[in-house]
Amino acid sequence: MTSAPSTAWTILKVLRWSCSYLEARGVSEPRPSAEVLLAHCLGGSRLDLYLRYDQPLGENELSCYKKLLKRRLAHEPTQYITGRQEFWSLDFLVTPAVLIPRPETELLVEVAAAYLQGQRAEETSARLIDVGTGSGVLAVVLAKEHPQAQVTALDQSWEALCLARQNARRHGVEERIRFIMGDLLAALRPEAQFDLIVSNAPYVPTAEWLRLPSDIKDYEPRLALDGGGDGLDVIRRLVQAAPGYLKAGGLLALEVGQGQSAAVEQLLAHGGAFTPAEIRRDFQYIPRVVSARRLN
Repeated sequence: MTSAPSTAWTILKVLRWSCSYLEARGVSEPRPSAEVLLAHCLGGSRLDLYLRYDQPLGENELSCYKKLLKRRLAHEPTQYITGRQEFWSLDFLVTPAVLIPRPETELLVEVAAAYLQGQRAEETSARLIDVGTGSGVLAVVLAKEHPQAQVTALDQSWEALCLARQNARRHGVEERIRFIMGDLLAALRPEAQFDLIVSNAPYVPTAEWLRLPSDIKDYEPRLALDGGGDGLDVIRRLVQAAPGYLKAGGLLALEVGQGQSAAVEQLLAHGGAFTPAEIRRDFQYIPRVVSARRLN
């Protein structure tokens, strides 16, 4: 990119060159990476790139792009480079202090939203808590979509909570979310009661975490991914503690990894505190969300 004058480097030419360059060096998703980074430099969308494909880039634009491309060549996720990730059609800030939100987590929103819709029909103001809120996507979306709900966002990372608050402010729901720092439900008052507990807790088995691509293992926080030997260390603790904080009929909804739904179903059945679990599959037909209600 340095051998030709800047006027020769149109948007389309830069994209074609950088896609090939990233692919040849083993970077995952080379085309989306190239498009997202170039659109970020130009202050537009990926669609804008193709509407302006013949536009030549100036030296400042090329310099910006080369700096971002260098970071991507080190396998840094594009979301951390740009500081943005879309979730539920909303734009969220992300940093290396939090897990990058994934599309499959939107299924957890759907399960929670269906429950809250039922609560609205009963003309009640549901109380819900997002355990391990990270960037705050679950808490923010549910607060935005369900103005009647009283929302709590909990995380043991102060950096994550600060980012979640920023995202809540960006989307106009900061005043409606209570932010608490602590380890799972132990940070709550013993008398606290909720209608809904949602959590995208760490669920990757340690051995699997060690084999993850460098884009994930070397950049995303291990605390938000590594769930111990079988991946269920945190989920197990949450299932054990949840009955003490759920109202009768209240819902516990958990995101789980591939092949874990049956084990989580058994955890919920053990002790007799929950109704039989319901399992929802994601867009890849993987059992992704396990939920159950607190028995009376």
